Amino acid sequence: MLLSTGVAGLDDLLYGGLAAGGLYAVEGDTGAGKTTLCLQFLLAGARQGERGLLVTLSETAADLRTMAASHGWDISAIEILELVARDESLSPETHYAMFHPSEVELTETTRAILAAVERVKPVRVVLDSLGELRLLAQSSLRYRREVLALKYLFARTGATVLMVDDPRSENVELAIASIATGIITLERDATEYGAFMRRLQVLKMRGRAVREGYHDCRIRTGGLEVYPRLIAAEHTQSYARASIKSGLAELDELLGGGLARGTGSLFLGPAGSGKSSLAAQYARAAAARGDHTAIFLFDESIATFLERSAGLGFDVAPLVKDGRVTLRQIDPAELSPGELAYYVRQTVEGNDTRIVVIDSLTGYLNSMPSEKLLTLHLHELLTYLGGRGVTSILLMAQHGMVGGSAQTPIDASYLADTVLLLRFFEAKGEVRIAVSVIKKRTGVHERTIRELSFEKGRITIGDPITDFVGVLSGNPQLVGQVTPARERRARGNT
Repeated sequence: MLLSTGVAGLDDLLYGGLAAGGLYAVEGDTGAGKTTLCLQFLLAGARQGERGLLVTLSETAADLRTMAASHGWDISAIEILELVARDESLSPETHYAMFHPSEVELTETTRAILAAVERVKPVRVVLDSLGELRLLAQSSLRYRREVLALKYLFARTGATVLMVDDPRSENVELAIASIATGIITLERDATEYGAFMRRLQVLKMRGRAVREGYHDCRIRTGGLEVYPRLIAAEHTQSYARASIKSGLAELDELLGGGLARGTGSLFLGPAGSGKSSLAAQYARAAAARGDHTAIFLFDESIATFLERSAGLGFDVAPLVKDGRVTLRQIDPAELSPGELAYYVRQTVEGNDTRIVVIDSLTGYLNSMPSEKLLTLHLHELLTYLGGRGVTSILLMAQHGMVGGSAQTPIDASYLADTVLLLRFFEAKGEVRIAVSVIKKRTGVHERTIRELSFEKGRITIGDPITDFVGVLSGNPQLVGQVTPARERRARGNT
């Protein structure tokens, strides 16, 4: 029988929960969320009518209730055995109901735990923490014997036990790795800027398969949240092949009929060249067909996006209100890549989303510790979306506005099935925008370069630009300045 941990994401990693009757170690640094996870484990049992026992050697019951209240929890149904010294417990005239690790023998502490187990007959037990027992034991042999004695006791009663521990000691004799049925580790890493980055892994689970590796997590009001690492191969499904139309005939013609469903597209160009506006156009067209679009904003707020879209005549606020477009603002300093992938998955599966827009990869890059990890996350995310028939549009701003100095912070073009390139160029004293399709894996496309303009709330794709060369390099030259000279020489030869 499997018992829920009270954390949905962790249950997902464990393929259902913890095997009943086992002894599990919960390891992690101070503030990593060990006690929070254990309280969620006990509360999950209380909701099922299971008796729970919390043995605390490092925190008082009042501290635990205060922490639980901060999450909105009522832990009155959980029996708390408080083995923490108080002032009156140090008086020789007082009968000891509490025990202090430095004053009381380990055997007396163990007896108090045994007595509580016999009295409460719990289904779930939490012992917080093993560090106090280790200090009491004063030797690795005695410590290991006491832990084994507790394990056999709980095994006899059929209770499922979580034992909280600090990071495993370098002395393997003080670790319980060989004793525990499973080991769950929590880590908290400081970043150069922003909130702590937290992650979890199931280091050991005897006799059972689990989702291996690190998984991002976060402590919020309401408890610990775990975001399982996205494995695209587990979420594929069949879907009908189709072309996703933009609602602009000229743009669809340039793309060879539109974007193929289930593919990833990269809109590449300098800031202000119209990438977000084209994405908004795809959102409007999808809503007109009755499809759902999700837009994840890294570089601007939702209010700014709506105001700018309305100013250009592409008002998506009504679509957001109707639920046909979902806007979510992402703060790279507060959100981990694993958490973002989790939210994308929730949105896609909850709304049957057909188009996902990430605006932009530049902001996504800022949330990653290295480019290598960014590539791995992007590859898995795009594979997942493609496997579910979702068309993804990734926007990336290039450094440099005009000329040949435009550069990208990372080369993500090989991850995309289609690359749409936008460029500024100068013509007759006016700054104009050129658009072209550089790559499309799923079919043919136009090789022409067309002019893109935004006027009076409309997107216009002009005819192919034939009067200039060097448009994509940002240094166009008017062909007409050369051709007349050739014609004059031809006339002279005649």
